[in-house]
Amino acid sequence: MSLSVQKWFCVLVLCIFAHDVVAKTVRRNVLFIMADDLRPTLGCYGDPIVKSPNIDQLASKSNVFHNTYAQQAVCGPSRTSLLTSRRPDTTRLYDFNSYWRVHAGNYTTLPQYFKSKGYTTMSVGKVFHPGIASNHSDDYPYSWSVPPYHPPSFKYENMKVCKGSDGKLHANLLCSVNVSETPLGTLPDMESTEEAIRLLKSTRDSGKNFFLAVGFHKPHIPFRIPQEFLTLYPLDKMSLAPDPDVPKGLPSVAYNPWTDIRKREDVQALNISFPYGPIPKDFQLQIKQHYYASVSYMDSQVGRLLNTLDYLGLAEDTVVVFTSDHGWSLGEHGEWAKYSNFDVATRVPLMFYVAGMTAVRPWPEDETFPYMDLFGSTPHHFTQGGTVSNVNELLDVFPTVSVLAGLKPPLPCPDNSFGVELCTEGHNLAYTFNNDNRKNSEAIACSQYPRPADTPQENSDLPDLKDIRIMGYSLRSWDYRFTVWAGFDPASFQANLSDVHGGELYLLEEDPGQDHNLYNSSEHSLLLCKLGQGHLQPWAQTLKQHLLYLTAGTKSKGMALRFV
Repeated sequence: MSLSVQKWFCVLVLCIFAHDVVAKTVRRNVLFIMADDLRPTLGCYGDPIVKSPNIDQLASKSNVFHNTYAQQAVCGPSRTSLLTSRRPDTTRLYDFNSYWRVHAGNYTTLPQYFKSKGYTTMSVGKVFHPGIASNHSDDYPYSWSVPPYHPPSFKYENMKVCKGSDGKLHANLLCSVNVSETPLGTLPDMESTEEAIRLLKSTRDSGKNFFLAVGFHKPHIPFRIPQEFLTLYPLDKMSLAPDPDVPKGLPSVAYNPWTDIRKREDVQALNISFPYGPIPKDFQLQIKQHYYASVSYMDSQVGRLLNTLDYLGLAEDTVVVFTSDHGWSLGEHGEWAKYSNFDVATRVPLMFYVAGMTAVRPWPEDETFPYMDLFGSTPHHFTQGGTVSNVNELLDVFPTVSVLAGLKPPLPCPDNSFGVELCTEGHNLAYTFNNDNRKNSEAIACSQYPRPADTPQENSDLPDLKDIRIMGYSLRSWDYRFTVWAGFDPASFQANLSDVHGGELYLLEEDPGQDHNLYNSSEHSLLLCKLGQGHLQPWAQTLKQHLLYLTAGTKSKGMALRFV
């Protein structure tokens, strides 16, 4: 073959290859669904009691991540972290009282990135945390093409709308209602579903790609839900947490005194002692019943939304993401709500559906997402979708969704990224979709939580920035959870990890519930010294690697300071 023919042939091959690459990166729409305070209490995560058939159906056609962790177990900081793909130490948001663009850096958000690529971006319900944390605008117009929608009935959420045993209306924790008797005759998540359906219909024929984020309010408290969902969970079928007592080895700084629960009128009537309680067992069972019923109510709304996506012919061209902002304790360790570094507070569901990648026709149903009736007599059974057991973080959602939708992911952030508008502190998980699921002992998730003092007090769950004196930095690997509660300066945003106020070490193979703390404060320096020696146990080898990684400043800005 002559040289000129060779050149012509090479050019032809490159052109064909380039065309093939472009064809494979056709942009997809995105339906981004986020629940509020949802731990992995779902059938697809192995919960034997919960009824969540619509989310389970989505999971059967998705890649499901079984060990995803939030970066801070409270709404505002977690949502800002997820949507900017930056850690709380980079957004500098640990409470609800600052806007990252002013307080830390002008960081590009997930929807803003899609908007910059020509997508119509829309927000329904609770996506950003409302108020100061999103500039009283849900970050509009930066992140959204149209003003975000908030359901009108939400203004009644914390009012006295719960009928008590005395026949009067109260602001209760437990608040099952007859929807027809509620203000406006509806509930927030019902309104959000209707608005999301309207937007799907209106954008179908627009010719533009869309990014639609739908934030459901449940199972966040109060448990104001349609009363019929309680019938799915008879009280005699509910059980207490397997570890309902405060662990003896738990440092007092780590304890969450669940003050938001205590403020509800029905809980106040129980006259529970502060800070450790406990809540009477019969009321504990009712809380669990209402939480599960709230999950099922939210599942029904997800089912309506997915069925509409399918009915409109959009399921084949849309990436569907389902996740939550953080978990919620149901009595484990004597704790309730979020506000801690335990798995029950930081672990969340995460799944991605992509037609042709995570789900390939044919399947028995004519529809991709037929609506699953939770009150039907026939049990729902689904085949298992793809599963990923390795540890990952909510930070990873931004780059992963970008790739799945056909966009380039943001570049990794440098060590100091306060002046960088677009970058990610997470990782692209799309590469895991077609790989095997072997254990990655190097995978790690970092969470953190602030405290105002060494002992529980009224503002321990959500201290204002100016009151933070201690930061609990927590590492979660396949083998262990290791937490150090260290001194923190809110003026400089600096943690001093030589000023240790407490520590926790749980070896997960023998202690999956994290009830037996092996950390000993008197042996803290000895532990670090031992990690420098040879012949370590596998968990200790992994911990050593992670601490070296962190002190290099590449994973967590706070933990990069004066640790070893």
